[in-house]
Amino acid sequence: MNKNKLWKLVFWLGPFFLAAGLTIGLISEKWGIIPLLLTILGLVICSLWIIIQSQQSKWWQKRSTQSGTNALVATLSVLVILGLINFLGIRYHLRLDLTDSQLFTLSPQSRELVSNLPETMKVWLFSKEQNLQDRELLDNYHRQSNKFKFEYLDPQLKPGIAEKFGVKDYGEVYLEFQNKRQLVQIINENERLSEIKLTTRLQQITSSTTAKVYFLQGHGEHPLTASKGAISQAIQGLTDKNLTTSALNLAEQPQVPDDATVIVVAGPKKELLTGEVIALQNYLNRGGNLLLMIDPNTNPKIDTILKDWGVHLDNRLAIDTSGANLQLGPAAILVTEYGQHPITKDFGKNISVYPLTRPLEIDPVPGIESMALLKTKPYPSSWAESDQKSEKLEFNEGQDLKGPLTLGVALTRKSSNPIPTTLPSPIPTNSPAPIPTNSPSPIPTNSQPTAKESRLVVFGNSNFAADGLFEQQLNGDVFLNSVSWLSQQDQQLLSIRPKEPKNRRIVISTLQANLLTIAAVFVLPLIGLGTGFVIWRKRR
Repeated sequence: MNKNKLWKLVFWLGPFFLAAGLTIGLISEKWGIIPLLLTILGLVICSLWIIIQSQQSKWWQKRSTQSGTNALVATLSVLVILGLINFLGIRYHLRLDLTDSQLFTLSPQSRELVSNLPETMKVWLFSKEQNLQDRELLDNYHRQSNKFKFEYLDPQLKPGIAEKFGVKDYGEVYLEFQNKRQLVQIINENERLSEIKLTTRLQQITSSTTAKVYFLQGHGEHPLTASKGAISQAIQGLTDKNLTTSALNLAEQPQVPDDATVIVVAGPKKELLTGEVIALQNYLNRGGNLLLMIDPNTNPKIDTILKDWGVHLDNRLAIDTSGANLQLGPAAILVTEYGQHPITKDFGKNISVYPLTRPLEIDPVPGIESMALLKTKPYPSSWAESDQKSEKLEFNEGQDLKGPLTLGVALTRKSSNPIPTTLPSPIPTNSPAPIPTNSPSPIPTNSQPTAKESRLVVFGNSNFAADGLFEQQLNGDVFLNSVSWLSQQDQQLLSIRPKEPKNRRIVISTLQANLLTIAAVFVLPLIGLGTGFVIWRKRR
């Protein structure tokens, strides 16, 4: 073997050493002595080969050399561009969710909650296998904050950790935050990890306080437990948001409990007693929060409360003809117009439904800020009907009220002065002389110093939160966000709840399936064949 062939074989080691050094360094991600030495040695050998070739012949001037160099530069350019694209793809995430319900995008509530995590939060999934759908959901949470972490764990391989969480079976998912641990759900082939459950448990475990929501009872209000006309789904929704609920009967106790964060009056059919109305007034005066849902054709005798806040319940019935194409009656109101209030600001143009609702009239009152939450469409699509017994509903000038109508309102009162509440005087007009000035002063019962802020939300309908309608469109969000805003807790996030996948399977009968099969196998091909035959005949 001559020297030229020997040198050629030696120079072939250059690309080999260079490739070996780069491969070892990139795969191991550790640039130690061996990968650096191989890379440098390969570069030196390749450089020497290029220098020797250029001195021995006019190598650079050959057409083959120029073509090869151009090809090499083009290849390197493509590799550099691909490398930059991958670098930018890892560094910056751009994701497009084209599903109609944004199924693969976290809801605003989830994003805000994870972005504001005070400390590291970890999700433990005790499962042998990693489901791609669950992993994608967890990755979406992690992209919002590095404080959100998760780990899959086989309880058989790590029995100590499984025992610490009290794991009983495969598929259990737990949250760990500070020294608190909470079960999220049990996942299996039929039930995957749910954003609704995970976000709810995140909110519960990070919350430091629990608000108490009382539901007034005793006047025909909606029952709290599952039964006809109940609001048990709304109660469960509040429980999932870490709110404690309880019934309240003011006829049995003189005042609202001190631990009441929110009082809900949901669809009373009968009048409230005078003492009950006064108890609610005193509660508002000392900084309480009240949600009133009053149906049409009812009069619970709470006008004294509403008058103080500038709210008047219209006795007419809201009519909306825009839902006729959806086979809804004119008294079923479809709302797509919402106020820019924390309760409804994220609703966009989505729908909420209010069957049989009364409009509200709002008058300005000094010291009270109000904002409409729900608006109907303008006239002639909507109006307030005074003649509810008429079979033909039509607008009557002078009797009916043109839309848009206000169906819900949120009000805030900020004051530091005592607001008196007039009580029936127990002393008759012919009573003895007043108590002397040197006598002990009686305990005042006719005034309460107001707190920093009181809040009131009023709706002209209560059935939107009843079982069955609660889960329709945004109805549940309207109710839950109203209670959350009234609770005045910063950690109670207000937004649309996470979405669940929709069942879009088409259910057809056997006859319809057979017709589709015949159309696909015979009719459509015959139509195509006939069209082709007609065109062929015309061309001839």
